[in-house]
Amino acid sequence: MSSPEVENLIIIGGGPAGYTAALYAARAELNPLVFEGFQWGGQLQNTTDVENYPGFPEGIMGPEMMTKFRAQAERFGTRFVSDDVDRVELSDGGIHKVFLGDEQYQAKAVVLAMGAEPKRLGIPGEMELSGRGVSTCGVCDGAFFKDKTTMVIGGGDSAMEDAVFISKFATSLDLVHRRDEFRASKIMQERAESKPNIALKTPYSPEEFIAGEDGALAKVRLRRADNGEVEDVAVDGAFVAIGHIPRSEVVVGQVDTDDEGYVKTSEPSTKTSLAGVFAVGDLVDHTYRQAVTAAGSGCAGALDAEWYLRDRD
Repeated sequence: MSSPEVENLIIIGGGPAGYTAALYAARAELNPLVFEGFQWGGQLQNTTDVENYPGFPEGIMGPEMMTKFRAQAERFGTRFVSDDVDRVELSDGGIHKVFLGDEQYQAKAVVLAMGAEPKRLGIPGEMELSGRGVSTCGVCDGAFFKDKTTMVIGGGDSAMEDAVFISKFATSLDLVHRRDEFRASKIMQERAESKPNIALKTPYSPEEFIAGEDGALAKVRLRRADNGEVEDVAVDGAFVAIGHIPRSEVVVGQVDTDDEGYVKTSEPSTKTSLAGVFAVGDLVDHTYRQAVTAAGSGCAGALDAEWYLRDRD
C-alpha cells in the first residue's frame, strides 16, 4: 500500500495552522498532502462560538470555521488523509518518510502542525460540560461571561493571565489552587490580587463540575486540601488553566524540542533543527495559542517550505 511517489510537501495536522499551510502550499502548486488526523479540525472542533477571528463579525461555530478552512485548501488541490500518523523518519535535507501502519509516504519537505492540547483535570463533568460553562481558554471565552460569576483553576502564569482577563467581564471570580503558594511569577500574582473582583481560594482542589437543570454548569465541587472539607461553589463559568501538552510525541528525538516538548524553531522562521522540516501553530507556541496566530504561523510554514523547495530543486 506504500506510495512510490515522492511528494513535494506533506503537512501533518489539520487545525488552523495545518489547513492554512495547505492553502498557501496548494496555491503555490506544491500539491500538498495533508495528514489531518482522525479528529481533524484541531481544538476548534470542540469550540462553540468563535467571536474573535477576523472576518466573522457575527461569530462562527468552531467546527463550521474548520470546515471552511478545509474546503478552501481543498479548492486549490490539497489532498487529505483523515487518519493519524503512526511514526515518521525525518532526514536532514533528504527525503522524509511518514507512516500509516505499514503504508509509507515520502516527501521532500514536511510541515509539522500537530498542535497542542490543554491539560485536563480528569474529574467528572469536565468533558460533558465543555462548551456549556467549562472552558480551557479564557481569552477565547471570557467575554461570554459578562456580569456572571466565574472560576479559574490553576496556579501558574496562565491561570493568572486568564483570571485578569476574565475579571474585566465577570462580576466575581474565584481563583482556585490546590496549594497555598502559587507557582506563578510574583508580578502576575500581584496583578491578579489587585483586581477587586478576584478572590484567591486556596488550598482547594476541584472534584466535580455539576450541571444545573438546564444542562449547563451550575456548581463546582471543591475539597479543601488541609482538612478534607467539601464545598459546592455556584458559578456560571469555570476555566481550567493548568497548561498545555504539545502533540510532539511522533517527532521527539528527531527534531529539537524544549523541556516541555514544544518543537524549537529558528525564529522568526519556522525552520526546525532539520533541513526541510518546518513546525507551526500551537506545536511551537507557548504564549498565544489562538486560531489567528496559528493560521499566521501556518502561512509562514508554507512559505518557508516553498522557498526551501525552490532552492533545493
